[in-house]
Amino acid sequence: MPQRPAFAKWLDDTNDVTATFLAAGRIPGLVNLGGGLPGTEIWPIPEMARLATSAVTDHADETLAYAPVAGLPKLRDLIASRYSEGDLTLTRDNVLITSGGAQALNLIGTVLLEQGSPIASQTPAYLGALDNWRPRQPTYRPMRLDANDLDPVAAMTGAQFAYTVPNFSNPTGKLVDTATRRRLVDAAHETGTWLIEDDPYGTLYYDDAPLPRMLTLSADCAGTPYDGPVIYLGTVSKELAPGLRIGWIIAAPELIEVLKAAKQSADMCSSGLCQQITHDAFATGLADDMLPGILSLYRARRDALCTAMDTHLTDLFTWEHPSGGMFVWATAKDPGLDTNHLMQVGLDHGVCISPSSVFDPEGRDHTSIRINFTYNTEDKLALGIERLATATRAALANT
Repeated sequence: MPQRPAFAKWLDDTNDVTATFLAAGRIPGLVNLGGGLPGTEIWPIPEMARLATSAVTDHADETLAYAPVAGLPKLRDLIASRYSEGDLTLTRDNVLITSGGAQALNLIGTVLLEQGSPIASQTPAYLGALDNWRPRQPTYRPMRLDANDLDPVAAMTGAQFAYTVPNFSNPTGKLVDTATRRRLVDAAHETGTWLIEDDPYGTLYYDDAPLPRMLTLSADCAGTPYDGPVIYLGTVSKELAPGLRIGWIIAAPELIEVLKAAKQSADMCSSGLCQQITHDAFATGLADDMLPGILSLYRARRDALCTAMDTHLTDLFTWEHPSGGMFVWATAKDPGLDTNHLMQVGLDHGVCISPSSVFDPEGRDHTSIRINFTYNTEDKLALGIERLATATRAALANT
């Protein structure tokens, strides 16, 4: 039999952690602290069912046919209106609807990345972004946004774009302060480099008022449609439901036009049905009504996780108490602990965590773990941390 052509070379550079997650889901009794999942209790199922029925019966032409490539005009108008503030003026020409936040990252890679080109990236970085851009094999210039020696101009000069998650970063859960946001925006203006503000967790502030978006900080001409360097990514996955697969890109109209062409070749359009449901969830106030309950639930789960960590992990890890988002980032006190190995040992003890190596563009960091607190109940979080403590001691005993 003739030999088939080889698979693309970039596949040799993939990580196996995602496959491990999928396999781990079949382990009976596993406590999954490794994912980035919202709690299923937040879904307003009766209300969403009514919106879905109304979407089909009242808007069949929009929901059952192909939608416009850029998205339903009324949803684009609604997104533009929700984000317009201060000097930031948005129109539908600034908005592209995507099939979830993941497609937004993919489209950006399609239109902005040449093979092997540089990206300035907040580090550690979101695994989903790294996976989306991996086929183009970019190089990375790490930006540690809380470091004293941060030089965003140097990092961004000549880069294809800069990537950040300023609100409760995935994976670290850290919040980038306003002064650093201004420095990043100023560097984007100075260097001419696109600045991505990926913001899936921007509504999940538990303790303080939200900080200004870099999109807003970069606007400098009130009343004129936005034409600045920030590319803002939003999604309904954390405030409505991930299964809707609706996200959006807000950017300068010239970039939206190019992204629209890439989207047309990728999937033609996002689901009209899901766009209509999303529009109506915002327009009727359902999304706003859900938010207090989401914040209350997640705040309690964060506190339960941190209490359990204080009880069981203080001799093993250091971490910060996050003020929002979905994650705690814990770093091993013993430099001999390999968290890739800890992930495997953890599965043997009935708990799943995410090792830091997959969030490092170069795969070298094996010292930390990401822990999710939004998916599990408070009791399961406590159980998971007990198991993690046992697994960590077992892993250290074999180093």
